[in-house]
Amino acid sequence: MKWIMRIIGVLVLIAVLVVGGVLMLPADRIAKIATDQLSKITGRNVSVSGDVSMTFWPVLGVSAEGLEVGNASWAKEGAMLSTAQAAIGVDAGALLRGEIRITNIEAQSPTIRLESRKDGRASWQFTDGGGAAQIETETTPAAAPRAVTIERLVIMDATLIYDAEGADLVSYEGVDLTLDWPDPAGRADITAAVRPAGERVAVDATIERFAGFLGGDVQPVDVRLSTKGGEMRLNGRASLQGAVAGRLDLDLKSTSAFLASLGLGSVELPKGLGRSANVKADLTLTPDRRLALREMTADLGGNRLTGAADIDLNGVPNVNAQLNAGALDLKPLTGASEGDTTSTGASSGWPKDTIDASGLAAFNGAVSLRADSIDLGALQLGATRTLLTNDRSRMVFELREVSAYGGQFTGEFVMNNRNGLSVGGKLRAAGVQMKSLLTDLAGLTRFSGQGDAEVSFLGVGQNIDAIMRSLSGQGAINVGRGAIEGIDLDNLLGSFDTQGGTTVFDALTGTFTMNKGVLRNDDLRMLLPNFDAAGAGQVDLGRQTLDYTVTPRALRVNKDRGLAVPVRIYGPWANPKSQPDLKAAIDLNFSEERERAEERVKQKVEEKLEEELGIVREEGQSVEDAVKDRLEDKLKKELFKIFD
Repeated sequence: MKWIMRIIGVLVLIAVLVVGGVLMLPADRIAKIATDQLSKITGRNVSVSGDVSMTFWPVLGVSAEGLEVGNASWAKEGAMLSTAQAAIGVDAGALLRGEIRITNIEAQSPTIRLESRKDGRASWQFTDGGGAAQIETETTPAAAPRAVTIERLVIMDATLIYDAEGADLVSYEGVDLTLDWPDPAGRADITAAVRPAGERVAVDATIERFAGFLGGDVQPVDVRLSTKGGEMRLNGRASLQGAVAGRLDLDLKSTSAFLASLGLGSVELPKGLGRSANVKADLTLTPDRRLALREMTADLGGNRLTGAADIDLNGVPNVNAQLNAGALDLKPLTGASEGDTTSTGASSGWPKDTIDASGLAAFNGAVSLRADSIDLGALQLGATRTLLTNDRSRMVFELREVSAYGGQFTGEFVMNNRNGLSVGGKLRAAGVQMKSLLTDLAGLTRFSGQGDAEVSFLGVGQNIDAIMRSLSGQGAINVGRGAIEGIDLDNLLGSFDTQGGTTVFDALTGTFTMNKGVLRNDDLRMLLPNFDAAGAGQVDLGRQTLDYTVTPRALRVNKDRGLAVPVRIYGPWANPKSQPDLKAAIDLNFSEERERAEERVKQKVEEKLEEELGIVREEGQSVEDAVKDRLEDKLKKELFKIFD
């Protein structure tokens, strides 16, 4: 028993001497030992600088004014972590049991460089580089590498750089991060604040089986991202390689503010077209940043869409989507505000509010759209099937099937904002009610009838007024039975009275051209029950005025030569004036009588000249020639007298 007590005493003395010796070592020497061990634990070069303080139990830790943790050997550049103020603690009791458990890491204003590769390597994956966690000799048997766990991580005001192979480099400043991971086999709770564009973006995340997640496995996640512009939540599964799948819930009070907070640029979208948004969808994101949305419902601030989309997020988003909508309000896209109509009359003219077309730069791609109805402000469309393509701020609406104004429209409509806003297109209409179309399109309410039309046009300007004043193009119209209100051509031919009434016609055809906002037509033809009519003139689309002459001709009067009475229609198109052109009517209807009267007058004048001057005309000789000959003869006689 004595020997046993002596042996125990010796061991206690040795332990006291060892511990005392260690305690007597300077802090920087202890820090060197600690960083050597951390290097063995992590497999990375760990170094400290500046003033150092140490703790031994229950946490083996170092606090230093400078700390640097090297990156993986395959990483491209820089240390994984470098900071001027840091503290690292390791559970001493766990270390004695052969476990490597970092109880805390704290860093102030560090620079963190994280890298990952497509083959699964990640710079943040640590293993026991030396196979042991204690001071060892060369004869110490090698041990299997052991995984490293971090119980708590606190980072303040960090610069975070993330380089994922095959994706754009991500760099954030002013990052705050707290990681709580109490159970090495359990979940981790993460709270963070990032400032991609100066505004604070809060991130709250829960990741199940965090150790597997760090190892590259796909694990259940619940992530919430909040900014002053709105909130995004994802509940599903994800991996560090960038693979994500789950249910997305996006609630944005201001899409522009939300995107700006994320450093994606501020895009001011029109009201009802994403200025605010509530989107729900099944989401799948691949590591190469390709996003798929399925079972999607989106409320864009008044317009509701359903469908699916595939989006490439590298650079400007490239979208391929199939969408369905009920009643779609696109007035803000054309510059029309709530309650606006284009039939405002000449006193107010066209709207001059600036059309914000910057949203055309927000994406490229193709979107197939079906809608029960579309309100374009100037035009009201019924059931619509269209393909929208957008390429570098040039958006094309291909009208594959559009029901509107009692007929069908096909063609395309183009908005181009590459170098200032321009609109144009080629449209064809079949079986359309002209009165409702012209009322909505140009404020013309006096013309009615069903017919076909086609038009190609181009306009340039930042508002509707400028566009209408710049329109160029051409077109044609073919209308069946219809009417023109405000003038009765039947009554006109009987009394020359053009005040009031209605003209009913059987057919109307014509072509037109447009230049600088002025529409010109010279070949209008109108068939009426008892006569026909021609028309020529112009309509100033920019100023909303017209100066047009319609010439009806009665077919069975004036000895079957017809009776034509031109009528000039002029002034603002909301309230035009009309009057017959009597001089033109006489020229058109009584040309033969006028010619006979002129001939009789001419004959009487010639006879009077012959009588007064004593002229005798030879056969076939005119009075003018006879007078000339008479004057020549008299002049000769006077000249010959000089020689007498």
